[in-house]
Amino acid sequence: MTTLLVGASGATGSQLVEQLLNLNQRVKIIVRSPENLPGSWKNNALISIIHASVLELSDAEMKEHVNGSQAVASCLGHNMTWKGIYGHPRELVTQAVQRLTNAILANKSDRSVKFVLMNTTGNRNRDLDEPISFGQKCVIGLLRLLLPPHVDNEKAADYLRTGIGQSNPSIEWVAVRPDNLINEEKVTEYALFPSPVRSAIFDAGKTSRINVGHFMARLITDDSLWKSWKGQMPVIYNKASLD
Repeated sequence: MTTLLVGASGATGSQLVEQLLNLNQRVKIIVRSPENLPGSWKNNALISIIHASVLELSDAEMKEHVNGSQAVASCLGHNMTWKGIYGHPRELVTQAVQRLTNAILANKSDRSVKFVLMNTTGNRNRDLDEPISFGQKCVIGLLRLLLPPHVDNEKAADYLRTGIGQSNPSIEWVAVRPDNLINEEKVTEYALFPSPVRSAIFDAGKTSRINVGHFMARLITDDSLWKSWKGQMPVIYNKASLD
């Protein structure tokens, strides 16, 4: 099985790559700066490195890179710098999701392709009408005004929900929502929920990046797990943060 991944050089994307390699999976990664990748990746026959900016690829190039992949994953995010937050492209994640899914559709595969998006608990799943407090609504409203990356995350997930939908014959999707991301060296026990069980603003839990990578890799490779979450936006917490 081959997975095409964008955002592989990021803190969470790199964890997904490692988890897929641990499962002996083939991975194609699109990266703008391959010189910053681990040396072990460059010498690994399971990894194909595509040196490019995902939004600068032509439609034909994107179609070619997606072709032959049974899964596509995005761990893209905005750099937490002034330029990364307020510079262009402000809709990096949304535009990448649109271009990748368009390429999948253009390839007209005879079987559906799995699409996994890393998202955030700060974004509601509007298919479930998830309730949030008045205070959290106010804060989220301010985030929409002040932080373009938050709006980008919302639009990316909404595109999968409404643009691709639940019955597309070519694409099935899952949007994974971690809470407050932390770094840990090993996979630990984690819990999955259809909706947040803590306030992302006032009572956030913790989710390690390696656990996010582990769960996304399992979604890609375990068809039974995929069937239980496809078309949904599961929330993942480190189990220890729920005690």
